[in-house]
Amino acid sequence: MTDTKAMAYVNMYGVLGTLENLCQLDGEAQAILAGLKKPVSLCFSVKDGPCCTFHFTREGCRMTEGEEGCSCKMSFSSAEAFNNLIEHSKPGMPTKNPMQVLTFLLGPFTKLTDRLNEILRPSEEAMQERAFFEKSTTLTLYTIAGAISALANHDPISRISADYTVDGDISLGIKDTAYITLRVKDKHFTTIKQRCENPRAIMEFADLDLAAGLFAGKVSTINEMCKGTIYLRGMISMLDNVNRILDRVSVYLG
Repeated sequence: MTDTKAMAYVNMYGVLGTLENLCQLDGEAQAILAGLKKPVSLCFSVKDGPCCTFHFTREGCRMTEGEEGCSCKMSFSSAEAFNNLIEHSKPGMPTKNPMQVLTFLLGPFTKLTDRLNEILRPSEEAMQERAFFEKSTTLTLYTIAGAISALANHDPISRISADYTVDGDISLGIKDTAYITLRVKDKHFTTIKQRCENPRAIMEFADLDLAAGLFAGKVSTINEMCKGTIYLRGMISMLDNVNRILDRVSVYLG
């Protein structure tokens, strides 16, 4: 079972949060941004839920918490209403600069989210092309990393694991490809899309192929750990708790 409010945080920080990385790594997304006439900072505000602003320029996308600096805003009456934007393309209520909201949402934003969906939910045929495979696997890591913190902070079941996690930084990554820092402080998780400088615990996958197999549930985590292709070091209890939260991520994103 999933929690509607927790799903809203997963959609905001996990799914939409990956727009930052999409615009860094994907040529089609970059071409969409290149057509912007001026920067747009779109805020999604969910009642009793997440509130984040996505700053789009020709150079890329940056997500910040809160509505500060937004040029336009769309509000949602509930977590369920926001989830309907992600799952069924049902918009909320434009509450600031409505014409810019609708023009951008129905144009560049929809093109970007369609491209993101194409990469995160690829066809088997598309995954046969190596460059696409690598891009899809890398972006999936970023989505999962955002979802880990969203669930650790808001999913009732994941909160149990979060409550047992000591403070410190966890390094999560794919060797020589992409790295994430999961920062834990006072039982609260934060995802930082940068390599960890001083990790208290490390979980690293040997390569993209292994990571893709793990993300798709096609290979055994235990077997790979025994073979040493999943590298673990440091405070293992932190990694045990993250693994339990990862089980919940598969439920929400599955």
